[in-house]
Amino acid sequence: MLFNSFEFLLFLPSVFTLYWFVFNNKLWKQNLLVLVSSYLFYGWWDYRFLGLILLSTIVDYFIAQKIFISSIKKRKKIFLGISIIFNLSVLGFFKYYNFFLDSFIEMFRFIGYDMQNQWTLKIILPVGISFYTFQTMSYTIDVYRKDLKPTRDFISFASFVSFFPQLVAGPIERATNLLPQILEQRIFNKNQVVSGLRLITWGLFKKVVIADSLSPLVNTIFENYNTSSGVTLWLGAIYFSFQIYCDFSGYSDIAIGTSKLFGFELMSNFKFPYFSRNIGEFWRKWHISLSTWFRDYLYIPLGGSKGNKLIAFKNIFVIFIVSGFWHGANWTFLFWGLLHALFYIPSFIFKKNRKFIGTVSGGNKNLPTIKELFQMLSTFLFVMLGWVFFRSETIVKAFDYLKRMFFDFSFDFGLTQGLYYVLVLICLDWIIRKDERNIYPISSNIVYISILIWAIILYSFDNEQAQFIYFQF
Repeated sequence: MLFNSFEFLLFLPSVFTLYWFVFNNKLWKQNLLVLVSSYLFYGWWDYRFLGLILLSTIVDYFIAQKIFISSIKKRKKIFLGISIIFNLSVLGFFKYYNFFLDSFIEMFRFIGYDMQNQWTLKIILPVGISFYTFQTMSYTIDVYRKDLKPTRDFISFASFVSFFPQLVAGPIERATNLLPQILEQRIFNKNQVVSGLRLITWGLFKKVVIADSLSPLVNTIFENYNTSSGVTLWLGAIYFSFQIYCDFSGYSDIAIGTSKLFGFELMSNFKFPYFSRNIGEFWRKWHISLSTWFRDYLYIPLGGSKGNKLIAFKNIFVIFIVSGFWHGANWTFLFWGLLHALFYIPSFIFKKNRKFIGTVSGGNKNLPTIKELFQMLSTFLFVMLGWVFFRSETIVKAFDYLKRMFFDFSFDFGLTQGLYYVLVLICLDWIIRKDERNIYPISSNIVYISILIWAIILYSFDNEQAQFIYFQF
């Protein structure tokens, strides 16, 4: 079920009404409704994969109990290992089996041995599998670390795993944040609901009006890059940078806003990343739930930045390459991760990676300084170059795209209409960058939401309904 679909327009108010006006007197009934609604939401795509979510839920539910009651550390490690191996095996089979098989066969073909490929399987990638496997895995790791006590309430735990607003594209929630909220009684809060509606409409605006308007332009340019002018290829790279940002952050806004309607607070997943002043700041503001997941469960356990520089460099490359591989079974994603590691290393060497913590042009400043503008533009340029690899089908095509982009000096100003959407998004993001979730007076919210809804409805007729990009991950 898509957030930008007619089905969801009926689904959400129905669940909201039952949640607050029928089952509001019993917590277990509310949690059961959340669970049933989440399975209905997910099963709308393909009900066959509901069994996979249920299996993952059951395995980690019981393993967490075993970890908690075990008094021997070695036994705790064994149970944790079972959880990690199970989750990564499920993810690896559905997402990477054919990739590794094809790469293995190509490697032998390169050395002159032509193997018959008889083992390729027609595997359908379950929507959101990368998100919910990481979510359940972090639960058992947190129990092992004694950051969290496992719950014996299976309905509540299953609701945490399958919570429908963020199930298929994040944010990747930690059990330490979401599970206690599920276990506690929620109270209807008008301001929280208004804030949620603002975020939902803002997210839909970014998806339907901006991302879906840029999508056909991006497809046209990337599919015809070998016959397009250099100017057009620059536009294609810019358009995709804003398409993927509005598409993915739009989903996160809708997910966070929808959660607010039911009394839940999810973590922020984006904080205006294109206003970043270096790559370090960009990764603190882009897909925050994933970058912090890798930081806490991979980078720090590997040793982080402690020790000598070579170990720190190794850990940085590991986390960025694994992050790239998490996005998909293609060498382009691995190269994208490697590229960001190379972009990040200089700021790490000169200890600039954590230099920019606050909001750009914060306080009473309304415009960036010349220095800040240069820093933002140069950071965006590096990020945009990375997006070319992310969007391209192969690494070779990505390099061909960049070659024509930098060395084809012909001019073709067709397809420039996308710049309008880019400029609108930049202006709106700049205005709200200091506090995206700020609660304004009711009258202001009504005007704000009404304008966004009008634009969403208008563009819904013009733009083809499209899935969110991160569903494929």
